[in-house]
Amino acid sequence: MSSLAEPFTVSFVLRALLGGVLLAAVCALVGVWVIARGMTFLGEAMSHGMLPGVAVASILGGNLVVGAAVSALAMSAGVNALRHSREFGRDTSIGLLFVGMLSAGVIVVSHSRSFATDLTAFLFGDVLAVDRADLLLLAGTVVVMAGVAIVFHRPFLALTFDPRKARTLGLRPDLTNIVMMVLLTVAMAVAFSVVGTLLAFGMLIAPSAAAMLVARRIPAVMLTSFAFGSVATVAGLWISWFAATAAGATIAAVAVLLFFAVLAGRRIAVAVSEGTS
Repeated sequence: MSSLAEPFTVSFVLRALLGGVLLAAVCALVGVWVIARGMTFLGEAMSHGMLPGVAVASILGGNLVVGAAVSALAMSAGVNALRHSREFGRDTSIGLLFVGMLSAGVIVVSHSRSFATDLTAFLFGDVLAVDRADLLLLAGTVVVMAGVAIVFHRPFLALTFDPRKARTLGLRPDLTNIVMMVLLTVAMAVAFSVVGTLLAFGMLIAPSAAAMLVARRIPAVMLTSFAFGSVATVAGLWISWFAATAAGATIAAVAVLLFFAVLAGRRIAVAVSEGTS
């Protein structure tokens, strides 16, 4: 048993574990709304649209998370500005901004002497390199996002399921939409610093999607999502230690596998229930 617990006796693995659990909390608070509102493609696009801000911040010696947040906010503002366009749909505007932002970021990064290293670090990150400052950032983000989620729970709920009623009730859906977009921006900007953009998106979507298969009420879904994300973190770190695989990628892969396991279990349960009725 002591050998099985060996990974979690190492300080940098313990920091990665804590960082992953805090990240699971961040993603649970916003991932549920992303899926419920059909904003998955926007989340994916935003995860890549952060590259220009990160690249510029890196070259100027600035804070990468701030650069990512500024770039993601610029993209979300562009999406909001184009979402009512009659010439093309919302997905088209997201796709165009996604490609444009990603291209701009690659162009900026390509001027760096360590182009391949910089781009790889941005895309895949290194959860094992999480330090005390990252943990404090994640913890602070969890506290702030939890507060916003509590205050805006009713407006978020109304906007997601009945925008017209939200306006009738005076819940200001336009402001609510902006707040939700800011939450998504913050979640992706902070998450990228832990596991990179591609893997952050997996942690944002997979645990919440699995949670929505087993829970109904939004608070319960968020708690279940957090549990799935935490399990994926523990299992992913444990597997990566003994299998010598990339820790961040393994965590994300476990999160996705958990979703399919829950989906399969749900379908089996439904089949058995229908067979006995």
